[in-house]
Amino acid sequence: MSFGKAAVRVVYLGRISYHNAFKIQQHHIKQHFDSSNSSPNTLLLCEHEPVYTIGIRQAPYPPEEEQRLKNLGADFCRTNRGGLITFHGPGQLVCYPVLNLGCFKKSVRWYVCELERTVINTCSKFGIKASTSPDTGVWVGNNKICAIGIHCGRYITSHGLALNCNTDMSWFDNIVPCGLVGKGVTSLSRELERDVSTEEAIPKLLEAFSEQFNL
Repeated sequence: MSFGKAAVRVVYLGRISYHNAFKIQQHHIKQHFDSSNSSPNTLLLCEHEPVYTIGIRQAPYPPEEEQRLKNLGADFCRTNRGGLITFHGPGQLVCYPVLNLGCFKKSVRWYVCELERTVINTCSKFGIKASTSPDTGVWVGNNKICAIGIHCGRYITSHGLALNCNTDMSWFDNIVPCGLVGKGVTSLSRELERDVSTEEAIPKLLEAFSEQFNL
C-alpha cells in the first residue's frame, strides 16, 4: 500500500504464537533504528494461539492469577504495551503496525485516534455502527469489539489492535477485559449473526487503514 507520505508493507504471519509475533515486531523495530537500513513501515497481520496478555500496569496480576489463566489452556504474557489484560486467540484479527510516525504525524494521541477511526471505518464496511468511548478501543454500544494497546519509542510504533471476528468469546469470561468492570465484549460475527472470518475482515481493514492514514 502507498500512502500520501509513506509506503506501508503488509506482512501476513498467519496463526502464530504471541511470543514469536513479538520477536518479529522487535526485528522490524530494530530495522527502523538501523541507520544502514531503509526499513519500510510495516503492518503485521496475524491470529494468535490462545493467550492472555497484560500491559505495563501489571500489579493486579500476581503469579497466582497467571497460573489460574494458564490452567485454562492459554498462554500468559507480560508486555510493554499500554492497557490492562485482554485475550488473543483464533478468530481474532490482530494488526501490529510498525510505523515511523515521522512519516505521518509525530503524535501518539493522534496515532491512537487514527487506529480507532480505522476500526470504526472497518465496522462501517460491514454495516456495523461502532464508536469510541472515554475508554480506549472501539465499541458497539457497551461492548468492546476491538482492543487497542500500543507502545511507541522514538516515534516507532509497535503492538496495535485486535478485532474480534469469529473469536470464541467464552475466553473473555475468565477475565475483566481491559480492567473495565460492567462492560462486555462482542465480535463481527455476533453483531451480524453470521460467521465472519479473519480472512473476510482483512481486506476491509486494509482498505480502512489506507483511507485513514492517506494524509
